[in-house]
Amino acid sequence: MILESRKVELFGVHAHALSMQETLEVIDRRLSAGQFTQHVVVNVAKVVNMRSDPALAESVKACDIVNIDGMGVVWGARLLGHAVPERVAGVDLFIELAALSAEKGYPIYLLGAKQAVVDKVATNLRKQHPTIRIAGWHHGYFWDDEPALVEKVKASGARLLFVAITSPKKENFINRWKDELGVDFVMGVGGTFDVVAGEVSRAPVWMQRSGLEWLYRVIQEPRRMWKRYLLTNSLFLLLILRNLVTSPRT
Repeated sequence: MILESRKVELFGVHAHALSMQETLEVIDRRLSAGQFTQHVVVNVAKVVNMRSDPALAESVKACDIVNIDGMGVVWGARLLGHAVPERVAGVDLFIELAALSAEKGYPIYLLGAKQAVVDKVATNLRKQHPTIRIAGWHHGYFWDDEPALVEKVKASGARLLFVAITSPKKENFINRWKDELGVDFVMGVGGTFDVVAGEVSRAPVWMQRSGLEWLYRVIQEPRRMWKRYLLTNSLFLLLILRNLVTSPRT
């Protein structure tokens, strides 16, 4: 099976070295078979944070598909000898899965962000894909009554659920409720809704390919982002260097 044959380990994190097209094909096959899929993407920050956050590590470990997002993780994996074909960004995968859902008639549910933002995501998706079936949507501030929200998702008849909440809340929410959601596919998409709604712009393609998307986000939100990226990027670099120094040479 392709998932087993493409599994790689990076600092205790098991991920899948898949291309975007391969990822879409695997998800579509599992949807066609009614096979439940818990999905996550890992970037530098998540790899680093999993080392000190057991709940996050367990939530990622429970996933059926773990895509590699962030050029830092792609390059780090390649330096350590893993054949990673490309970065599979969560926002790009969401866009592709929305198109696939419209084509195949899979109903989707949008969960997360502010109400005005998720409203706009639903509107924009319907403009882009007139045939898309949006079973429902809800903002991301439901923590006072999680069971009621879970029941709403289940009753909607959605087959794909996209959760646009910050990490590690989204990973832990998905892992906590996966058996009660009633969907066939669930994926955390972080800040994707802000991008699709037009509230936040993505870095230019050349910055994405150069591994500088993090710098673009720091420029956009310096107070919130600079410390996070300085810390996690530095720790990830140290992990890579330590591994290169200690790895046995053949």
